Amino acid sequence: MSPLRHRVAARPASRTADPLLEDLRSWPGTVVDSQLERLAAAHDASHYLLTPRALVRPASAAQVGSLLKVLNRHGAALTLRSGGTSLSGQAVTDQVLVDVRRHFRGLEILDDGARVRVNPGATVRQVNAALAPYGRKLGPDPASESACTLGGVISNNSSGMHCGTEFNTYRTLESMVLVTPAGTVIDTSEPDADGLLREAEPELHEGLIRLRRRITEDPGSMATIDRLFAMKNTMGYGLNAFVDEQVPVRILERLMIGSEGTLGFVAQATFRTVEVYPRVATGLLVFPDLASATGSVPALVSADSATVELMDATSLRVAQASGQAPPQIMDVSVQDHAALLVEYQGHDDDELRDRTAAAESAFRELPLTMPPELTQTPAERAALWSVRKGLYAAVAGNRPSGTNALLEDVVVPVSVLGSTCESLTEMFTAHDYRQSVIFGHAKDGNVHFLLNEDFADETCLQRYERFTEEMVDLVLANGGSLKAEHGTGRIMAPYVRRQYGDELYEVMVELKRLVDPRGSFNPGVIINDDPRCYVRDLKVAPPVEAEVDRCVECGYCEPVCPSKDLTLTPRQRIVGRREIEAARARGDHDTAEALLAEYSYQGEQTCAADGMCSTACPVFIDTGDLIRRLRSEHRNPVEDKAWDVAARHWSTTVRGASGALSIAGTLPPSLPRTATGLGRALLGKDKVPEYVDGLPGGGRTRPAPRTASDPAAVFFPACVSVMFGDDGQGPSSSESFLALCERAGVEVTVPEGIASTCCGTPWKSKGLLAGQTRMTERTLPMLWRATEEGRLPVVCDASSCTEGLEVMKASAAADPVYARLEFVDAVAFTAARLLPELTVNRTTGSMVLHPTCSSTQLGLNDALERIAGAISDEVSTPLNWGCCAYAGDRGMLHPELTESATAREAAEVRGGEFDSYASLNRTCELGMTQATGQPYRHILQHLEAATR
Repeated sequence: MSPLRHRVAARPASRTADPLLEDLRSWPGTVVDSQLERLAAAHDASHYLLTPRALVRPASAAQVGSLLKVLNRHGAALTLRSGGTSLSGQAVTDQVLVDVRRHFRGLEILDDGARVRVNPGATVRQVNAALAPYGRKLGPDPASESACTLGGVISNNSSGMHCGTEFNTYRTLESMVLVTPAGTVIDTSEPDADGLLREAEPELHEGLIRLRRRITEDPGSMATIDRLFAMKNTMGYGLNAFVDEQVPVRILERLMIGSEGTLGFVAQATFRTVEVYPRVATGLLVFPDLASATGSVPALVSADSATVELMDATSLRVAQASGQAPPQIMDVSVQDHAALLVEYQGHDDDELRDRTAAAESAFRELPLTMPPELTQTPAERAALWSVRKGLYAAVAGNRPSGTNALLEDVVVPVSVLGSTCESLTEMFTAHDYRQSVIFGHAKDGNVHFLLNEDFADETCLQRYERFTEEMVDLVLANGGSLKAEHGTGRIMAPYVRRQYGDELYEVMVELKRLVDPRGSFNPGVIINDDPRCYVRDLKVAPPVEAEVDRCVECGYCEPVCPSKDLTLTPRQRIVGRREIEAARARGDHDTAEALLAEYSYQGEQTCAADGMCSTACPVFIDTGDLIRRLRSEHRNPVEDKAWDVAARHWSTTVRGASGALSIAGTLPPSLPRTATGLGRALLGKDKVPEYVDGLPGGGRTRPAPRTASDPAAVFFPACVSVMFGDDGQGPSSSESFLALCERAGVEVTVPEGIASTCCGTPWKSKGLLAGQTRMTERTLPMLWRATEEGRLPVVCDASSCTEGLEVMKASAAADPVYARLEFVDAVAFTAARLLPELTVNRTTGSMVLHPTCSSTQLGLNDALERIAGAISDEVSTPLNWGCCAYAGDRGMLHPELTESATAREAAEVRGGEFDSYASLNRTCELGMTQATGQPYRHILQHLEAATR
């Protein structure tokens, strides 16, 4: 059977009655009934695809233990999944997929940040944000830190760009709570942990002692372990545990690290943290060729370089093609050049000065093609790092349609790094892999390379097999490891024996049999006797639609998605579309229709379309674009006409909505709830907003037009503050901005006709093209005239509306001349122009902020914090901050979306004591007020009160 036919056979189109699923109904955890969710969850960042038999979500370690009993009764296996960022096929299965992210996100700071206790669903970024006030961070620093979870970090023994082998997971993990395949729960920090293991599983306890003796008494095994684990090495099991530890429970704890979920479940772990150096300098060293760059690494290591990152000639060309590279790269006429990104750290200026001086002395002995410069300026450092971090996006995002991006990694001794990279480059050419790049952690001899491959083409598949065999021969001949960071998974499982030899491979087989005798944990990963398993169950990427075809399914978007705990994430919305098209392609129209029916609510209706996914996506996809297009295609002509009429009479519509809310506020709450409930029942929950208790009455009208003799800007007051008032708590945000301008002596104008204009967001978010076009054609010409053809900036007092105006300007319906219009949010304008001229007369004690999705995308959060800092003694932004998903009226159409999106942030706010609550967008203030029970107001309203 060919790999391609095997792949199709492994993905059944429909489901039949399954006794396991029936038995799982009595299990206390969550069993996901949605076929769409199950198929969407099948996808991870790897190039493998298996459809899980079931998708379940336990809420505790005890529930994982009880799940094992159910699976044992049916002879079923499981695979644990948290972040889904793994690249080697270790998080996919055709058995039971266990989501250990949703209910396992907690963390606890210990010993003033010296240690941290984490659950497997917490991300590296989340933990590091909590540690930041203590000047500490986790040792492992994988590039996927925004999305990868600690469960995956432990399972893969993650390292990264800075930590090397000294501060990787293996070296910094202190203890863990683990669940063995037999269901035994052990906290390895407990004094009697080893006794508990011996009592609960005596055969396992004795077997670990036996395997340790087998290894330590074999000089050949010891030599191999010493050699391979002196480098970064995530190939096979961490057999160095048998050398480093003597007590069986500690051996098992170490073996769990890097075991890729094949030996049990890590329910909690405690890490020792590392210090964050406050002073950092970064520079880019450009060399004439790869050999001279890699040959310079030992000298740079001796010069105490904290980081030495390699980029080959293709990497430099890709960076230049982006147009975003700094001058050090843009000015190079790339031929065979290579570059090293280096970084130096210090506790203070003196220490950093000493280290950079030593480094610059070492630089003089290197064959550089241009003078090196080290910079401490944050913007310049970020520009340099963006080159290195942007390589994956640049290559993967521009891969040929229908191909998959494969990011691989290997490690060799630094002494042969240069020749290994040169050989890899020659192999790319020989196998016609174009635009393949080599980059990575030169200090550790660890490099990544990126290939684009079409697995639907049998010829390409055979090419990939030939390349893989040659790559394996090359790395092993050079004394390296076939996996340094990404884990063995399925992709390198056939080569574990070749790397370690028969004896140590048999030790690994015996270890798996000893710990997991039924083979129930992640079968097929690490230990796999099929020599061609790495080309089975491969994922194809047929073109579906322009908005999503570039997606590499990495999952970076998921942590920032407001619907992640309710329905689908951006990655799952995209792969859901791919699954629908795959069903159609194989003629399974019943499945396609069933998935489409589920997609309506899970994919379309509960998407906030807030664009936050684009801020995390390495290839810059805004899944909201897809959803808005789908909403446009599915729009009701009557609804489109109604909203077009609203656009024609926007002033009347706004006043009417405002008045209706004011009237509703005077009635018994049951009456408006009943009325909107009836409307939702008749017209649909996605058409009629739900009235909820606590909605404010309507606001005051937009400020009247005004002129100025020497205006600094044109003010565009948002209509959202007219619709939703704030119950008379002083001036509105628009009125506050105008009052602040007067106090600061800054003149602004308000244009004639402002009441009938809008930023267009209400139509854009719903996919209502007629009204959006009409509003664009009215608003932009008015602003063009008011700004004296773009001479003056336009200032808006709601961040979502500022963003909406930017989108309106960039839309295809807008005349290109309007590109000269400049839109500035009132918060940014106030921080830069007004705040220096204002006198703060009274401050508040503590203020908690809620940034918004639009303020994040517009880069306003620093200005928000600056204003808050001027009027309060203490400013806090919740660690669990995220988009509130109110999204205009989306939070009223689907209150469950906002409730889910705000749950963690609201719990954090309710757990603290704050004197005031601020944001910078009216509907977001409503969402957070409803979630927390506290009065959120626009930051400019707070500033106006503080400067009276």
